[in-house]
Amino acid sequence: MTQTINSGRLFNASCFALITTAFSFSIRAGILPQLGDEFGLTAEQLGFINLMFFLGFPLSMIIGGLVYHTVGPKIIMQIAFVCHVIGILLTIYAGGYTGLLISTFFIGIGNGCTEAACNPMIADTYEGLKMNKMLNRFHMWFPGGIVVGSLISKFMTDANLGWQAQIWVIMIPAVIYAFLFWGQAFPKPHVAGVTSIGENLKAMASPLFIFIFLCMALTAISEFGPQQWTGLIMSKSGASPMLILALVTGLMALIRFFAAPIVKLLGATGILWGSSILAAIGIYLFSTVTGGAAYAAAVIFAMGVGLFWPTMIGFIAQNVPLSGALGMSLVGGVGMFSTAIWQPVIGRWLDDAKAEKIAAGLTGDEMELAAGQATLSTMIIFPAILIVAFGILFFWMKGRPATTTSTAAAH
Repeated sequence: MTQTINSGRLFNASCFALITTAFSFSIRAGILPQLGDEFGLTAEQLGFINLMFFLGFPLSMIIGGLVYHTVGPKIIMQIAFVCHVIGILLTIYAGGYTGLLISTFFIGIGNGCTEAACNPMIADTYEGLKMNKMLNRFHMWFPGGIVVGSLISKFMTDANLGWQAQIWVIMIPAVIYAFLFWGQAFPKPHVAGVTSIGENLKAMASPLFIFIFLCMALTAISEFGPQQWTGLIMSKSGASPMLILALVTGLMALIRFFAAPIVKLLGATGILWGSSILAAIGIYLFSTVTGGAAYAAAVIFAMGVGLFWPTMIGFIAQNVPLSGALGMSLVGGVGMFSTAIWQPVIGRWLDDAKAEKIAAGLTGDEMELAAGQATLSTMIIFPAILIVAFGILFFWMKGRPATTTSTAAAH
């Protein structure tokens, strides 16, 4: 007898899996200063720890996406849970730098498997407008989960609860999604419309795909770079770093919820160009303001980066459709790889800025803030390049025939 598919339970399990990803992102960012103090780590070493998170994510996401139709979502999510549990336990009992590198890599693999399994599984579970509605609701939980995780991290830090206790919190949604997935029947995967690797590669050789592929490396670090280092850099600014992170991600969730009319009004290229300008302004303000003004900077930054990622993926789906699922996976993957590679570089910038400020006679919180803001000012280079690139793209695409906006852009 065929087991009935409980679509509601599968969807809720997927949401808790994405919340696990969001918690690992926000809580790790929140405890970064504590890890540095406890283990005597430099900012560059903390950057390499961040690198392992963003390295494991795209590796498992791309591999999982390629084998989805072969092994199915059940096995991929089982791997995700095992990696999440191993990563959480190894983090808690890491004991030092090497242990933190390994544990963070496992958590990244678990997060990538979640993305690889849940997106196509939800698409296979629902049809038509219902599918688009449920995919939107699913993707809301990444920024939404970051808001919750950021607030939890702040309250636990303020209550002098150790970083180990905060890491244990990530286990809660992980156990819930494992329980909800347990014993369930999964939908049969539908074969994608474009399954030929040869056709995919031929489409990806086009100038437009290559252009977006390269730009994705910059849009991703423009978004994740400042967010990952908010706790460390803004801790001496007079504003709460975790409240800044919660504000940014909360606004991103709201912006994504209302993405459809924004896309209809501005179009994908208009959004990308405008987003790069707002992101540059937001990072610039982060590098110059202190106290309550930092929250205003967070609002502008969120308006800049809120639609970067989904619009880039949607642009490929709309304008290079023959690249198929492989093309979208590679664009997403290069975004995460870029974020991984730049983490220790940003950490080195911060170390160098501290040495420079100490040589200039600054000490204590004044030195920490000056060095952090100097590092943020260097990060402006990422969206600054994009302002030029997306300006060119805007006028390049303006003369092309209009196409129907991809629903993926609204996600």
